[in-house]
Order: sequence, then structure tokens, then C-alpha cells
Amino acid sequence: MCVAMIYPFVHIASISVSSPAEASRFGMHIYPKEVDFTAWKQVLDQKKIWIGFGNSVFRTVVGTFLTLVMMALCAYPLSRKYLPHRNVYTMIILFTMFFGGGIIPTYLLIRSLGLMNSVWVYIVPGLVPTFSMLVLRNFFMSIPAELEESAKIDGANDVRILLSIVLPLSKPVLATLALWSAVGHWNSWFDAMLYITDESKQVLQTFLRNIVITNTDAETLGRSAVANIRYEASIKAATIMFAVLPILVVYPFLQKYFVKGTMIGSLKG
Repeated sequence: MCVAMIYPFVHIASISVSSPAEASRFGMHIYPKEVDFTAWKQVLDQKKIWIGFGNSVFRTVVGTFLTLVMMALCAYPLSRKYLPHRNVYTMIILFTMFFGGGIIPTYLLIRSLGLMNSVWVYIVPGLVPTFSMLVLRNFFMSIPAELEESAKIDGANDVRILLSIVLPLSKPVLATLALWSAVGHWNSWFDAMLYITDESKQVLQTFLRNIVITNTDAETLGRSAVANIRYEASIKAATIMFAVLPILVVYPFLQKYFVKGTMIGSLKG
């Protein structure tokens, strides 16, 4: 299973730094036999790629931070037994996880909210993912109530309890949910295709799709005077690697929290 997961990544990495002849060779690519960094140079020289990269970083960082904030503000009250009608609120929120309006009603809603052609359309519609919020709520419910009671005796209010006690104890599950949100934001491209027409606000994944699937971005594909169409396979591979590397860099810092946070957050329903 490890080989099946790792080999496609090694294959793409090898092609991205291979000469045109080597990149087009049929068979397995474990390491580049003819090293050529022209494809990487072509990718890194494209202004469009860096514009998309900046928009993707903004979307991932700001979107993940705001999602964690809003999920905590939503999950904490729902985890407290003294909240009136909390089960009703939970069922209403849970309903949205199974039923949606569809593409056309969602498009009309986004347009009526004035989010068309705005970078906030990447963040606002999915600000509180239902499943992740429920995982966080279940984790909050597993925290002993005695901690909250002792804090209230000392004069702490709900906000102070959330910031000083609950959130510090929730680092594993928060790191897990942050990783889920960050990967989701980084890989997303469909909303950009639907709601964004300004090229300066497109995300990296949209450019990646144009290069790898539709072949519509001729300049980035290397059909300019500087590059030759022979580098098309290497340029596609280099663009994929460029899009994957940021998540690979972030993941090791959150990996130790991943399994622990997922298991703890699923203990209590």
C-alpha cells in the first residue's frame, strides 16, 4: 500500500526534472536519467502561477483560521448541557450536512450576497463545515464539567473558560480540523470556476486544471518562444509538484495530532 501511494508522487517528481525524451519515455520513472530543469524554470517564470499561488495561500490561511474560530464559537455552546434547546439547534445544523439546494440555488444566493468575483467567496460559504463542527462539539463534551465549574467559582465567564481552559485542551482536535480545512481550501477549484471571472483572483488549482486537463493555458504549457511543446509533459508534472509541495511541508507539523485528534473527537455522540 505504501508503494502504491508513494510511486505516483515519485513518478511525477521524476518527470518534472527530466528531459523531453526521458519524460515521454514509456515505463516506470523512479529517478530522472536525464536531468533537465527547464520545465521548472518555465513554471516559476509564469506570473499567473504566482498570482494563483498567492490567492491559494490567502484562501488557505485566512479560511482555515476563520473556520476554526467560527467552529469553536458554534461547537462550544452546543456542547453545554445548560443551553436551551441545544438538541434542536444541533439537528437543524446536522440537516444541512445531508440536504443542500444544489448548484443553481447556491449560485443565485452567492450572487445576491454580492460575493461574485470576490476572494471572500472562497471562505464565507463554507465557513462552518458541519461534520468538523460536530467533531469539535463531541470533543468539547468529553472535557470534564468539573473544570468549568471550578473556573466559574473563581469568577470566570463562558468566554474566559473557552479561551483559557477549553481551547488549550483541544489542541489535538483543532490541529486535525485545521489540516482538514487547509487541505480542502488548497485543493478546491470548482467554486473559483463558478464564481470568479477575474483572472487576478483565480487560485492555483484553477491554473493547474487548465494546464493538466484542458490544455487551455498555452503560455504556461510552454508554447512561448522560450520553450518548446516538447516540454509539455515535464511542465505538467512540475506544475503538479508546485501545487503539492506546500501541503507536504505543512503536514509533518500536524501529523502527530492527526490520529489522536480524530479519535478523541469521535468518542461521544
